[in-house]
Amino acid sequence: MADSNPAKAKKERASRFPLTLHKPTGQYRKRIRGRDYYFGTDPDKALAEWLRVKDDRLAGREPKPFDGDSCDLLTLCNHFLTNAKAKRDGGEMTGRTFDDYTASCERMLSALGKTAVVETITLSDLVAFRRKLSKTMNPTTLGNEVGRCRVILRFAFENGLIDRPLRFGDFKRPAKRVMRREKAANGSKLFEAAEIHKLLDTADVQLQAMILLGINCGFGNSDCGQLPEAALNLADGWIDYPRPKTGISRHCPLWAETVEALKAALTARKSSNDDLVFRTKYGKSWHTDTKASPLSAEFRKLCKDAGVYQEARGFYALRHTFQTIGDETGDYLAVKQVMGHIDGSISATYRERFPDAQLVAIVNHVHGWLYGEKRECA
Repeated sequence: MADSNPAKAKKERASRFPLTLHKPTGQYRKRIRGRDYYFGTDPDKALAEWLRVKDDRLAGREPKPFDGDSCDLLTLCNHFLTNAKAKRDGGEMTGRTFDDYTASCERMLSALGKTAVVETITLSDLVAFRRKLSKTMNPTTLGNEVGRCRVILRFAFENGLIDRPLRFGDFKRPAKRVMRREKAANGSKLFEAAEIHKLLDTADVQLQAMILLGINCGFGNSDCGQLPEAALNLADGWIDYPRPKTGISRHCPLWAETVEALKAALTARKSSNDDLVFRTKYGKSWHTDTKASPLSAEFRKLCKDAGVYQEARGFYALRHTFQTIGDETGDYLAVKQVMGHIDGSISATYRERFPDAQLVAIVNHVHGWLYGEKRECA
């Protein structure tokens, strides 16, 4: 029985083959905003050419000329993400970083077109893309996004997909003055001593221990979430734990309060055979490779319960606080050692050990700031 709805039948035919045959010329064509575009008489070649220029035509852009040897943006993104996936699987890249690169590829493909020839991407294309991003991103997010996109586009030349490098011009991170204004507008990412005490008084045993690690050792979310019990020497009051993000070794003295909190957290674990110090109430790790961090969510609730919540000030602000108070001693090198920051100096290449006394002095200074008394480490 014939379809009684001609409009529906026409739509179904278009979904199967998007081009229509222009009988007077024998060519396949596509009408876009009242204008006809022709793609030749061979249906397979016509369809292939339509798919090549589809994104540009629908967006009102003039497609780049066809070059069988050229690298289009979709090909570049596929090569880049294949390489990134191998790094992620090999432990060289975090899952969150891989997800960020994937999202950046998707944004570039949407804005510039899947069939855009990489070598012919112009400065005006990139500036227009940056302008579009800036409408929905704050300066920090925009800077990170531009940085990732530049890495992806540089990959094309560095890996032989194109013969000459792209020029980026003004496709760069926001100026430092813009970043400073944003930081001032967001407020200080610092906890005062009284606020930390409110958090400790409100937190359960696990969060108490993690908060103390944050202000005692400058630990962040990933540090706490992946902390193995083997890294703890509670008898002597030390922790030896390479920073997961950089692999830089850290040797940090623990306060007596931190030691007691860690003992309580270990006792509260459901399994004494667990290799991780901290587990969620569901028995899962506090660490994830995604932006949906369980520790961030739990800490946000804690801040609200304790009456110290401030927008854009999360658990990582404890690390900011340790750096800020520790720097008051003037021993910036010791603070860097505790924080696990990368030291790119020649001196760091030759330095084989660091005096424990300097590390103890740093954490004791922060302890005095927090507790208002001079007290030695455990």
